[in-house]
Amino acid sequence: MDYIKISSVSPKLKVADVHYNKEEILKSVSQLARSKVKVALFPELALTSYTASDLFFSVDLLEEAEKALEEIIEFTRNLDMVVILGLPARHEGRLFNSAAVLFEGEILGIVPKQNLPNYNEFYESRWFTAYNTTHGHQIDLGDHKGIPFGNLVFSAGEYTFGVEICEDLFATVSPSSSLSLQGAEIIFNLSASNELAGKSEYRRDLVKITSAKNLGAYVYASAGPNESTTDLVFSGHLLVCEYGTVIAENDRFSMESDHITAFIDIARIRGERLRNTTFRNEAVNPQYLADKVSFRHHSYEVVDFDRKIDPHPFVPNNPEERKKRAREILNIQSHGLVKRLQHLHMKKTVIGISGGLDSTLALLVIVKAYNIMGIPYENIVTVTMPGFGTTDRTYQNALELCRELGTDLREISIVEASLLHFRDIGHDKNVHDATYENVQARERTQILMDIANKEGAIVIGTGDLSELALGWCTYNGDQMSMYGVNASIPKSLVRYLVRYFYEEEFTGRISEVLKDVLETPVSPELLPKGKEDELLQMTEDIVGPYELHDFFLYHYMKYGAGYKKILFMAEAAFKDLYDPETIGKWLKVFVKRFYTQQFKRSAMPDGPKVGSISLSPRGDLRMPSDASYNTFMDTLE
Repeated sequence: MDYIKISSVSPKLKVADVHYNKEEILKSVSQLARSKVKVALFPELALTSYTASDLFFSVDLLEEAEKALEEIIEFTRNLDMVVILGLPARHEGRLFNSAAVLFEGEILGIVPKQNLPNYNEFYESRWFTAYNTTHGHQIDLGDHKGIPFGNLVFSAGEYTFGVEICEDLFATVSPSSSLSLQGAEIIFNLSASNELAGKSEYRRDLVKITSAKNLGAYVYASAGPNESTTDLVFSGHLLVCEYGTVIAENDRFSMESDHITAFIDIARIRGERLRNTTFRNEAVNPQYLADKVSFRHHSYEVVDFDRKIDPHPFVPNNPEERKKRAREILNIQSHGLVKRLQHLHMKKTVIGISGGLDSTLALLVIVKAYNIMGIPYENIVTVTMPGFGTTDRTYQNALELCRELGTDLREISIVEASLLHFRDIGHDKNVHDATYENVQARERTQILMDIANKEGAIVIGTGDLSELALGWCTYNGDQMSMYGVNASIPKSLVRYLVRYFYEEEFTGRISEVLKDVLETPVSPELLPKGKEDELLQMTEDIVGPYELHDFFLYHYMKYGAGYKKILFMAEAAFKDLYDPETIGKWLKVFVKRFYTQQFKRSAMPDGPKVGSISLSPRGDLRMPSDASYNTFMDTLE
C-alpha cells in the first residue's frame, strides 16, 4: 500500500444543536465510507460548535455531546474507516477541548488541545484547560474506560498519524514536530480558525511549511460559516498538504457541508525520511512523548484514484514559475562556471557545437558566464565537427548560432580521422555498430581536449542528466569534459531552458535559430544520414521517450520509489499518451541501463547541481558500478 485515501470535512452545523450536528456528521461519514476513505477528519468541537462560548459550562450540552459521540461510535462499528472529530471532554473536574479518534465501534484515543489561545478574539482558557502530562494518560468517557489520552501516535501498520488541534499548529513549538519524529506520517488538525483579511493565505502557508518541515502530510479541517457570527466569521477552510505542496483545497465559505478527499503518498514520505539525516537524528521534545495506539484496517483498495501525477516533474506547470525557475537554474550554471574559470585564471573555453539542444544550452550558459565576467565572446572557441551522420540542418544551425554570437568558430571534419582510425584498428566502415559510433565520439573529444591544451582553455561538457542516467554517452568520449554545466539538467528541462532563451533573452536571427533547434529531433547523428539528408538515427526510437525516463528517474532518485509504484504512477500520469505496455517496456529499459551504466557516472567530471536530483558520485549517488539489476527487474515481471 503506497497511498492512503483521506478526507477533510467541514459539516453544516447549528450552534449548540448537538443532535443536528451529529446527524450532519453521520451523513458525511456514510458518504465517505462508500468512497473507501480510510480517515475522515472533522473540525474542532464539531459536535457542539466552536462558538458555543459559555454554553460549554452547561452540563446538558456536555452530556448531549457524550451521548452523540456514543451514537457515532456505534455507527462506525462496521466501517473500515477512522473518524476524527472534536468535542469537549470532561476529565478530573476539568474540561478539555479534545479530538476523539474512532474506529470500528471503539475510541482509539482522545487527544486534548495543548495550546489554548487567550488573546484578541479568543477566550478558550475561560472554558478549557490546556493539557499537560500531569493530567494523566487515560480518560473515561461514559462506558468507555481507560481510553488513551494525551500525546498519541496512531499506527495502522500501513500508515501512522498524529493529531493536534488548531492553535497547536500556530504555537512556537507545536506537538506535530515531535509526533512526526515519533513516526507520524500524517498530522490531522481539527481547527476553528476565523477569517480575517489575508489570514487564509497565512494559514495555507503555515500548513504547507509544517508539512515540509515535518517531511510528511498535513490534513486540516476548519469550522465553517454556520458557526456563530456574533463577532467572528469562519470559512470552513479545508487543506491537504504533502511535503510542502498543497494537493487538495476547497473553495471556502460553503453554507452546506463540504469536504475534500486526497490520496496521500505514504511511500514518498517514508522515502524522504530515510534519506534525511537531519530528521533521523533529531531528538523528540520530552513534553510531547507519545503513547502508541495500534489498529488495523481490513483492506487498502485504491478506488477512484484521482491524485494528479505531474508527467513532467522537473518542469513547473505555471508559465511564470517556469520563467523564474529558468532564471534561477541559469544563474547557478553560469556562476558555477565563473568560479571555475576564476580559480583556473582562464578566460578561454572550448565547446563542441552540434546544433542540438544540449550543446546549444551549454554554449548559452558560457555566454551568460562571460557576461558576468565581462569577457568578450571571441574567447569562446566553438568547434563544429561534422561526421557521417551530420545533417545540413544541424550543421547550419551550429554555424549560424556561433557566427551571430561572435565566438571563435572553427570547423573540423572528423570523417577522414575516423576512417583512418577504422583502418588502424581493422574495423569495417560499413559495420555500423558501437565501435563505429564511439570512434566518432572519442575523435571529437580528442579534438576538443587538444584545442583546450593549445589555447590554455577548458572543455565545457554538454551532456545532460537524462543521458547520464541511461548511459547514453560514450565512455571517455562525450561523457568526458573538464566541467559539465548540464550534468544535472534532465532532457525535458533542457528544452525549456533553450525555449527561455528563445522567448526572453534573444531576438532576430539568434531567436530564429533557437526556434529551429527546439524543433529538431534529438539524435547523436553518429549513423549515416538518408539520401535526402534526413535523420535516420532517432535517440528516442532507440532508448525510449525522454519524458518517460525523466519521470522514472525523478521518482526513483527523489523518493526511492519502488519500480512497481513508478509504473503505477507513470500509467496515471501518461494515460492519454502511452499505453501500459509501452510504459512498462521503457521502464525495463531504464532499469537495465541505469544499473549497467553506473561506471560512466563514477568517472563523470565536475559540474554544478541545480535541482533536487544529481547523479554525481561525489554528491547524490554513491552506487557500485557492478551492481546487479536482477532484483529490481524481477519486481516488474
